[in-house]
Amino acid sequence: MNGDTIKLIVMCAAVGGIFAYLWYTGQVTRFANYVRATREELKKCSWPNFEELQGQTLLIFVAIALLGTFTFVVDITSSHVLQALYKIFS
Repeated sequence: MNGDTIKLIVMCAAVGGIFAYLWYTGQVTRFANYVRATREELKKCSWPNFEELQGQTLLIFVAIALLGTFTFVVDITSSHVLQALYKIFS
């Protein structure tokens, strides 16, 4: 056996030991119950149809474009104002 094989065996034993510990303490069951409850809650959600999804996506793109434009304008304006103030007071 070479070094890589030994490392692989040790890693598998460590993962197996951790899994056995989690199983013994009930963590695996808790996680399974969490996943089951999450799936049940997701079944209760109302999901948008394709047309609603397109409209919402377009709205998000427009909002991002407007926010980006606003940020750009404020950045440029404040840059020019600060440069003018620097020239006045220096």
